[in-house]
Amino acid sequence: MTISHTTNPPSTSPLLAFVLLALVQAVLIFTITLIAVPLPHIGTEFGLNTSELILLQVSYGLPYSGLLLLGGGLSDRFGGTPVLHIGLWGFGLSSLGAALSPSFEVLVGMRAMQGIAAAMIAPAAVTHVAALYPNAQDFDRAMARWGGISVLGAAAGVVLSGVLTTWISWRWMFAVPCVTALVALTLRGRIFPVLSARAPRGRLDILGAIFALLAFTSGGYALSMGSEHNWLSLSVAGFGTLAVLAVVAFVWRERRAKLPLLPPDFFDDRRRVIGSLGIMLAAASMALVTFILALYLQGGPEWSPLATAMALTPYLAVLILGNGPAGWAVLRFGANRTMVIGLGLLAVALGLLSGFGPDYLQQILPGLIILPAGTSLMFAASAVLLTQDITPERMGLAAGVMNTAMELGPTVGMAGFLTLTALRPELDDGWSLALIASAGTAFVIALYAAFGQKVRKNG
Repeated sequence: MTISHTTNPPSTSPLLAFVLLALVQAVLIFTITLIAVPLPHIGTEFGLNTSELILLQVSYGLPYSGLLLLGGGLSDRFGGTPVLHIGLWGFGLSSLGAALSPSFEVLVGMRAMQGIAAAMIAPAAVTHVAALYPNAQDFDRAMARWGGISVLGAAAGVVLSGVLTTWISWRWMFAVPCVTALVALTLRGRIFPVLSARAPRGRLDILGAIFALLAFTSGGYALSMGSEHNWLSLSVAGFGTLAVLAVVAFVWRERRAKLPLLPPDFFDDRRRVIGSLGIMLAAASMALVTFILALYLQGGPEWSPLATAMALTPYLAVLILGNGPAGWAVLRFGANRTMVIGLGLLAVALGLLSGFGPDYLQQILPGLIILPAGTSLMFAASAVLLTQDITPERMGLAAGVMNTAMELGPTVGMAGFLTLTALRPELDDGWSLALIASAGTAFVIALYAAFGQKVRKNG
């Protein structure tokens, strides 16, 4: 049964609303990486080992990615406006709680609450963008920019976290999501369209949401713990098995549910497959590189957090400068060709970075410049591939899939690549192997995008 949307457009220009929604989206991604540089300091303060640091890194992304499909379903069913409102309140309050955390356990819990709230915000924000730009070409242009803006949040989190950790405290990083949520809540009634929906017959697929959350959290936990403990240990093997069973149960449920969170026909259109793989790998590669460089530069060469942040500034600069050209490339050459180019640049960058070492100018900087050039193209192309020709009643679903893939990258994707470190006796060699593996993955997906794409509309 079709969901009916009632949209009351704002009296102001849609550009102002788009900018604020894009800022909110960027901060959602910013929140993933805001603790990347201060991880060693947080580890020292709370006495954490490597696996606990990884758990802290993914404690936001796992519930975020696991609940995004449910967030998309809630947005399609009840309308984007109430879902966005509730999500913003939860995001702001949990960010405040994270800043005030007295222990590692509380910090992980607050990060998880941030992820739950973000899973409501992200799909609802995209449904608002679709209402702001009802023309298909205007919407494609907006989504190309949306993809590029999202990635800026990740890079900004890395750089700003180093600056604030050096001059004040890592806790002040959480002021950014607090203030952003406050601004959005204050202005939403003035500039955002009001989206309501009439609930269709049938129950929301809560069981499917439980299976999805269980798969993401148990799988991410197993991968993060596996890099520190024996893969055959009871805890790692147990959570890994639970993740596999949850994935099987989720697929079984979605094929039988009247209103599935993820309709099986969504990926019949290979644009959705390529877009999902591309955005997931782009996010995973960015998280992997920043994680490795943040720990390596502060550990081996013993750089300060500020110096580490400054070392990543060229990376952020290319992201900022590449956002506009990436959107232009999608509109000029098409999303699929732009994706292939981006994947090629990503493979080259990761190959160069696999040879990282103390000589920053020769062993780090070249790859650090090429990497954001490739990911900018990939994010812009993915956003269009995943939302192009999608009908309004499925826009929340498309946004949920897009953000799920984006969150799978820095969580399950990064943890998966990091498991390869166990194959090398030296940690630096293991990190190099992880970067090489991600470069090879980019090459394989590029081949699929170049020679395997077939479009069949299923919006």
